[in-house]
Amino acid sequence: MPRRRPGRVRAGLPRHRTPGASPVADGLSSRALSEISRLERTRGQLRPGDVGAALRLWKDYARRPERELWHDDAYGNAHWYCCGDPLEARALLDAVTHALSRRSARELRQVIGRFDRV
Repeated sequence: MPRRRPGRVRAGLPRHRTPGASPVADGLSSRALSEISRLERTRGQLRPGDVGAALRLWKDYARRPERELWHDDAYGNAHWYCCGDPLEARALLDAVTHALSRRSARELRQVIGRFDRV
């Protein structure tokens, strides 16, 4: 029986996406994305996809109407226990920007800044 070529074998395998494989945000270079991916793999307190989830959580929180933000500040929000605290997500993003190189941190701060200005 003839041997099958490795490319054919790989082509027949199912493709699974890892949680951290999707881009974190638009506007980041491939260099910054690879640094974020490396941080998520090497740091014990981060899992793949944590930075992207924190960025999405902060974006959703920052785009809410101001009256809801004041209410959350005064009374808190019961949904944060199950769905994630956006203020903790923002703190995680700050910690990640300090761990990245200057160039990648600048790119990530620009993306975060877009949501902060809203």
